[in-house]
Amino acid sequence: MGHQRNIVIIGNGIAGVTCARSIRKKSKDHLTIISSESPHFFSRTALMYVYMGHMKFEHIKPYPDDFWEKNNIKLIHNHVALVDAKSKFVEFESGEIMRYDILVIATGSKTKKYGWPGQELNGVRGLYNLQDLEEISKSTNGISHAVIVGGGLIGVELAEMLLSRKIPITFLIREKHFWSGVLPEAEAMMIGNHIATHGVDMQYETELREIISDDNKKVKAIVTNNGRQLSTGFVGITTGVEPNIAFLDESEIQTDKGVLVDKHFQTTAPGVYAIGDCAQFINPVQNRKAIEQVWYTARMHGETLAETLCGNTTSYQPGPWFNSAKFFDIEYQTYGDVSPKIKDDEIQFFWKHPEKDILIRFAWLRDSNVLKGVNTFGIRLRHEVFDKWLTEKRNIQYVIDNLSAANFDPEFFTRYEQKIKSAFYAQHDLAKIQTLQL
Repeated sequence: MGHQRNIVIIGNGIAGVTCARSIRKKSKDHLTIISSESPHFFSRTALMYVYMGHMKFEHIKPYPDDFWEKNNIKLIHNHVALVDAKSKFVEFESGEIMRYDILVIATGSKTKKYGWPGQELNGVRGLYNLQDLEEISKSTNGISHAVIVGGGLIGVELAEMLLSRKIPITFLIREKHFWSGVLPEAEAMMIGNHIATHGVDMQYETELREIISDDNKKVKAIVTNNGRQLSTGFVGITTGVEPNIAFLDESEIQTDKGVLVDKHFQTTAPGVYAIGDCAQFINPVQNRKAIEQVWYTARMHGETLAETLCGNTTSYQPGPWFNSAKFFDIEYQTYGDVSPKIKDDEIQFFWKHPEKDILIRFAWLRDSNVLKGVNTFGIRLRHEVFDKWLTEKRNIQYVIDNLSAANFDPEFFTRYEQKIKSAFYAQHDLAKIQTLQL
């Protein structure tokens, strides 16, 4: 590779750390990771378990503290105030500068707020970073009620956290059903009802209008869009996240909502790249969103960029979309594309257990019967099987007939493939399903 380059990575989340580790396996370049959030990498998805007392913070650090020195990766716990892409240096808040040959921006996201009066009060917080966790722990100590604004996966995590401390919750959800911008109506209703069974007060078609302060600049109440005032000691903001890139405002690096990148994660500035939640693809691949805010894609970003930086120029090819989560007791997985409302060019099939919160939905193309995607709740599927079927463009009949091969539930779990298959063929006449050449 020639002389040792100075590669600086801003951000020590899964994208930045994966990139650094992947580079180190192939190169002897000087590697520095800068983070103002925490001195060491930790598992962001496990923050909730620290709050709930299931784990201590040191338990969610995947690597021992001496790992970095042993692998010759320098860690700096500091805040980057600006980037000078022309002169190739970053400047810290103290005024000190660090020069780089290659810069990787992996600064992740921050909680998205919408300009509500009172949103900067003490006791108003999102759930994304370590500082959020610390503030939530302080703000919720001894309170008798909490409000969560916005649905989605982070909202459910926060609800589970607060309930672990026996704090009553009111959930404000703008839509008619929970997460209905992502989930079809049946799934959205099922999950909303499931959350309510845990004692959460679900308020649909309700928005936050104002947060009211006490005499000490701490939240004491909220006002909704229908004029209702509700006393509360904490307001959790889970209305989404946005790229954490304010420090680039004065730089030569072009940004939109995120840092604009091509398929190689190259920004508009030579030698500067962006990966993870803060990267925005100029031309998104495979009909994906321009900004991908999922743990596994961030890891893939880091691995792909490392290949390019180590001399093997590699385009980002993520394969079929995948995500998974837990809604309290219900495991959720999605593969490919399942629209919340059925599109003109597709057909959907839906099966729900008559008594339990167990559900599966398939979507496939109307003209070719090729599988588009699947949602499951309470049935665990094998990632590699559905990834393969979507990549190979298998048709819906093949998928239904071979569904048991994709089941990842443990040995003694009840299986539902036969019931799903029977219901599918009862709804869809075999004569209408063209068996494609496989």
